[in-house]
Amino acid sequence: MGDGLTSTDVSEKSKLVNQQLGTKPIVLIGLMGAGKSTVGRRIANYLNRPFIDSDNEIEKAAGMPIPDIFETHGEDEFRAGEVRVISRLLTENKNTVIATGGGAFMNEETRDNIKRHAISLWLDADINLLFERVSRRNTRPLLRTADPFGTLKALYDARNPTYALADVKVTSFDGTHEAVAAKAIDALASYLTA
Repeated sequence: MGDGLTSTDVSEKSKLVNQQLGTKPIVLIGLMGAGKSTVGRRIANYLNRPFIDSDNEIEKAAGMPIPDIFETHGEDEFRAGEVRVISRLLTENKNTVIATGGGAFMNEETRDNIKRHAISLWLDADINLLFERVSRRNTRPLLRTADPFGTLKALYDARNPTYALADVKVTSFDGTHEAVAAKAIDALASYLTA
């Protein structure tokens, strides 16, 4: 599994995490490309919990894809909808793993809601790895600029101090999603039993 964790270790630690959390959700935060959705699905699988992607829920609520929300209504309206949707997800969905968009945790109200109702897990990654991942598709509204790397680096530098307020930090790496998820389960177990 990586980091010396066997599948038995991950299974035991997953049971421990569920016992310690009860029905409290786990909320994944971090910059675009960190793996919140892909790794989040694996974490949910290990914990036998439903997985929810807040961006998908925002699109359902708005009736349009996120790039269209940005284009039609602007970032401020998107962020307001994001606050409402995440607040609803936290109160209506217990025992889940929720992946949030990269800017969600920057909102103080959302941060407070997460702190009150969930455990926050920051998936961090090296800036070059993030850029390599997000460059695969042109679906990131914030990166539709003349200098996408510079834009991503500015977001990285601006947001990391706020992401550091998360309960748990795990550094994503260029390995399998399962290995990063196993590392996250291990970190959650350590945090919850400290």
